Amino acid sequence: MRHLATAGTALAVASLGLTVDNLRRVRTPDPGAVARPEPLAVLLPVRDEVDVVERCVRRLLAAAARWPGPVRVVVLDDGSTDGTAEVLRRLPDVTTVAGRTPPPGWLGKPWACHQLAEAAGDASVLVFVDADVAVEPHALTSTVALLRSAGLDLLCPYPRQEVGGLTERLVQPLLQWSWMSTLPLGLAETSSRPSLGAANGQLLAVDAAAYRRAGGHAAVRGEVLEDLALLRAVKASGGRGVVAEGSGVASCRMYDGPTALRAGYTKSLWAAFGSPAGAIGVGLLLGVTHVVPAAAALRGSRTGLLGYAASVASRALVARRTGGVVGDAWTHPASVLALLALTADSWRQRRRGTLRWKGRPVEVSGVRGVAR
Repeated sequence: MRHLATAGTALAVASLGLTVDNLRRVRTPDPGAVARPEPLAVLLPVRDEVDVVERCVRRLLAAAARWPGPVRVVVLDDGSTDGTAEVLRRLPDVTTVAGRTPPPGWLGKPWACHQLAEAAGDASVLVFVDADVAVEPHALTSTVALLRSAGLDLLCPYPRQEVGGLTERLVQPLLQWSWMSTLPLGLAETSSRPSLGAANGQLLAVDAAAYRRAGGHAAVRGEVLEDLALLRAVKASGGRGVVAEGSGVASCRMYDGPTALRAGYTKSLWAAFGSPAGAIGVGLLLGVTHVVPAAAALRGSRTGLLGYAASVASRALVARRTGGVVGDAWTHPASVLALLALTADSWRQRRRGTLRWKGRPVEVSGVRGVAR
């Protein structure tokens, strides 16, 4: 236990150092930035989003009104049955497309985005947005301005994650913390290596030419994590892309309550680490780094206390920068354990064939994946 605590503490301190460096490097859209007047398409796939779609669309329209050039907001209704279509019909200035049934080999989310890209016309920039995202008025101008000024082909400003109850406060902060504490952003932006990348399809801007060169969503048609796969496809075709700190650009309430959170994470965590062996390896690494030192500290280990403090500091710094709850950082070991439990649950349900999302099964036409 003593040797594990020492190793875990060393890793936690190294992770804290990387967090500090990334917080210094991470790109952040400038609210006052001025975008050039190029054609823009804002693309929104929706499926059974009656509770959030109106807020999302109205926020997008307000942001589109600030765009200096031609702009088109396109919404694809992917077979909603909950009244989403009725809401869309009463919203002005929106082009609504009726989604078609995914063909063999396609998952729902990539197919919806593919159809939206086809409806984008001559836009030189495509901005994909999820229905549970609420953008700020400057979101489009600041995001595209950063995409262009940084010479990037793809940019994902990570929205501020809104949380409600205990379960959400325990798990959701790990989304931003995970890439901020493990991914060297400076290297990730320039490297074409698939392992050096993070993306978030909640808000994703991509140069249209680079998107087509990478094969678009057709290149990631069977991918669960299609946002990360699209980033990798862009990099593989010679482009550059990176995640950004977007808490000032948009916010997102992904899940409302523990039941929705569990369903949302278990649908795709099995695919996050490539294989069961990969999941076990990452789980062990997270446990040694962020759980073992805390357990050792409870037994009086000063080394463990240092490791626990490093983990908490990393989490707190990210929370302060991204609009999270800084005071929740002390629960970090419990958060990591919750993530590991969700990952195990995801693999268990996947092996049983019980994973479904919005009425669609995990297995689609022989492709391992999740319909999103």
